[in-house]
Amino acid sequence: MGESDTTEALELRESHGAWPFNTRQHYRREDGSIEVRHSRHHRKGLPGHRRWVETARELTSCLCMPREMNWWIGIIFSTGATLFAIGSLLFLFPALATSYDMDEGQINMVFFAGSLPFTTAAWLQLVQSANAGAFAKSQHAQSRRLRLFGWFPGDAGWLSCALQFGGTVLFNFNTFEALHPPGSWVLQDLEIWVPNILGSILFFASGYLAYIETCHAHWAWRPDLIDWWITFINLIGCAAFLISAVFAFVPPEAPGFDAVTYSLVFTLLGALAFLLGALLLLPEAAAARSAEGFH
Repeated sequence: MGESDTTEALELRESHGAWPFNTRQHYRREDGSIEVRHSRHHRKGLPGHRRWVETARELTSCLCMPREMNWWIGIIFSTGATLFAIGSLLFLFPALATSYDMDEGQINMVFFAGSLPFTTAAWLQLVQSANAGAFAKSQHAQSRRLRLFGWFPGDAGWLSCALQFGGTVLFNFNTFEALHPPGSWVLQDLEIWVPNILGSILFFASGYLAYIETCHAHWAWRPDLIDWWITFINLIGCAAFLISAVFAFVPPEAPGFDAVTYSLVFTLLGALAFLLGALLLLPEAAAARSAEGFH
């Protein structure tokens, strides 16, 4: 990996981030001016923080940007979230499923179909992160060869993407096994619930890493920034999926409350949060339309 001439003219002055990660760096240029770099913007090829006023001007131009990787990630994530929301609604309102002549197996197929876009978008995001180049280098410094996975466990952004991808793969297994659930409650927990809870834990860890990558702290309140809202809303979605997975456990005897309904309600809330977070990626991606390279 080479370095651009810009890197040679910069002097690292400060590094910040939620321990143990470095997510914001201050460089001094030769002319004495300061350049601030952010890990998430570097990873996604974005020019900098986008405020709501700036983003509103780009809403009309963000509807179709097929050359932008961030746009595709947002579209594909929103497709998966929509299918998860539809599946939850069909189970929560049986009359709705009946009106479309859908049985339980067909509704479970909606969930499985929704898990595939989640995995696709998560992998694209992981590839994007793996090919962003080292954060400590110039933003233009990239490897000459395409990395399909990479290995940067000390980078909060890459680690977030890797955990998210692992979680989506587990959701693939979880939703596929639910198409033909075994009769035994033990096997249901092993084949369906275990991938669900493990995937949800990975999702939550991924969401929190993405949040601290944006905040440069373990907690921050920045409602004026669209990237803060994206990561905050996604973190809420991750928490909802985790709660849903807890209620999805199948005990040997039926509990004294409707655990299935609770699980579906939190699945719906999580899917709606992911849908909103994915849609917010579109106007954010509009800021990077003129960026060069693989992003």
